[in-house]
Amino acid sequence: MDKIQKYKPADKMSDLICDNYSLLQVMSRFGLSLGFGDKTVKEVCQMNGVDYRTFLTVVNFVEEGYSRMNDDSDDISIPALVDYLRQSHIYFLDFSLPSIRRKLLDSIDYSEKEVVVLMLNFFDSYVSEVRKHMEYEEKTVFKYVDDLLHNQAPKNYQISTFSKHHDQISEKLTELKNIIIKYCPSNANNNLLNAALFDIFACEEALDSHCKVEDLLFVPAILKLERRVRHD
Repeated sequence: MDKIQKYKPADKMSDLICDNYSLLQVMSRFGLSLGFGDKTVKEVCQMNGVDYRTFLTVVNFVEEGYSRMNDDSDDISIPALVDYLRQSHIYFLDFSLPSIRRKLLDSIDYSEKEVVVLMLNFFDSYVSEVRKHMEYEEKTVFKYVDDLLHNQAPKNYQISTFSKHHDQISEKLTELKNIIIKYCPSNANNNLLNAALFDIFACEEALDSHCKVEDLLFVPAILKLERRVRHD
């Protein structure tokens, strides 16, 4: 672990969360719950069977804006990182995106049906695209990684295939934001609509961060594993 990184194993987990509350999402996706008292990051992770080096690598990666991540894949437990990515998929597909849709439905006025239909159809199409992307990762990419972890290297796939076709799935949310901001019915419930729009901005940032974790932490770690298995 790079000594210049902000958060370290001996730091109190509570200090980390109070310093940057957005790291609550990272913590929850590693299966860590609140109520850890004054225990350190390392202690909380070890109590919950989580590799603390992987946790800190992801935390510092998210915190530092992806600027000083050079050889950190050496500190990563690939099974722990895959579990983190899987939990991220569950969060987006089962919680975040459905919650945004409910808020949109509750806020809009149905008197302007064309705008409502456009907004919901665009949102549903976007969610379908995200689901397709994440299901591909679950069924193909993670299956391939599991084979590598068992010292098998299938000849019909390599991680560079995933890397080359890894679209930034957060980008289409920009168009949805513009539709809401510019064309949403004037009779919409402003409080609910603003809450939905705030969640869309937050979801966009979270998806962008998720993609960067995959591109800049996950893929380099798998490339190293892939080379080692194929060489052996």
